[in-house]
Order: sequence, then C-alpha cells, then structure tokens
Amino acid sequence: MVSTRRQLILASQSPRRRYLLEQAGLTFSVIPSTVDENATELTDPADYVKTLARAKTMDVADRYPDSWVIGADTIVTIGQAILGKPSSPAEAKAMLIQLSGQSHAVFTGFAIACKEKKILVCDAIQTSVQFKALSDAEIDWYIQTGEPFDKAGAYAIQGMGTFLVRRINGSYTNVVGLPVCEVIEALIKLGVVSLNRETVTGAKV
Repeated sequence: MVSTRRQLILASQSPRRRYLLEQAGLTFSVIPSTVDENATELTDPADYVKTLARAKTMDVADRYPDSWVIGADTIVTIGQAILGKPSSPAEAKAMLIQLSGQSHAVFTGFAIACKEKKILVCDAIQTSVQFKALSDAEIDWYIQTGEPFDKAGAYAIQGMGTFLVRRINGSYTNVVGLPVCEVIEALIKLGVVSLNRETVTGAKV
C-alpha cells in the first residue's frame, strides 16, 4: 500500500494496535491521546467505544489538523457487565472466573479523522469469544505472568492468554485491539491509502 500526501497518526500508545497496522504495511506516527477514559459514562457497549474512539481521535486531530488520525477503544462485555483493565490480581481473578467456560463479546470502536478536511468516520465491530473452563491453577498461573493487567477483560488473545480461548466468531484482530480489515477498508475508501501492485509490503505513509 502507498499513501496520499498527508501524514497518518495512530492516536494510541497500544503496542498491539501499532503492531497490527505495521503488519498491514502502513507507516505512521504514534501520538497518544490524552483523553481521560474514566470520564466517559458507560452506555451501550458499541456507543461507548465509538464515543471514546471519536474523543481520542479528535484530541489528536485538533493538534494536527492536516493529518489523518486513527483512534480506537476496546472493551469486553459479558451479560450486562463491562470488563475493563484489572487494577489488581484479585480483580483479574474475578474477571477470569466470570469469563471461564462462557461466551463474551469484545467491542472495538475506531474513528478516522482529518480536521482540515472536516472528515470523521466512526464504527464499532463486535466479536464473540468462547473461553474454555478454567481451573484455579490455570487462572493463578496466568495472573502471575503479569499479562492480564493492561488488557480489557484481563487477557491477551495474541499472547499467553491464547490458551484460554476455545473459539471466536468474528474478527480476530478486533479482539487484539483493532479491526484491521474494516480500518484498512475505510482508509482506502477515504483515499488515505491506495494499493500499489508493485509494493505488497513496506508501504510508506
């Protein structure tokens, strides 16, 4: 892929989102948003992640109005409960017990904006994830790895937490933190990136 003239910015410090976009062949700057996620009221899951994605995107777009900015937010829901990032081993254990042997939903909202062009698009993607039944020993071992503590729902499907997952229905990258298929489709539709037959990887943005 090759880009148009404008710079592309990822408004997130997530190494997972950065990795996914790099794997898609894009080059970009990383400028994290300063939006306080805790200040946003919990609502319908899809509306909630879209609201945060828009806020994060526009926070950076306001500072770089001539650039294209991508922002995103991911949450895990089970039943009526929204599971964020655990702040302690006890909270991580409670989340994993709740998810054990059950299906849950992962929602990622993403937004793409260029303030100078007065363009903002936003969407939310849902993926269903089925966990295996977890033993106390498996839960305790996983928590002591430290992996759950910066992950929504207390697990990383792309990391050691892959052994927790029996199956998924929907976008895998959405569970990791960014629905790459939908994001790239939107970037192409907006004209931010274009396909180059001679360059399969290593796109310059």
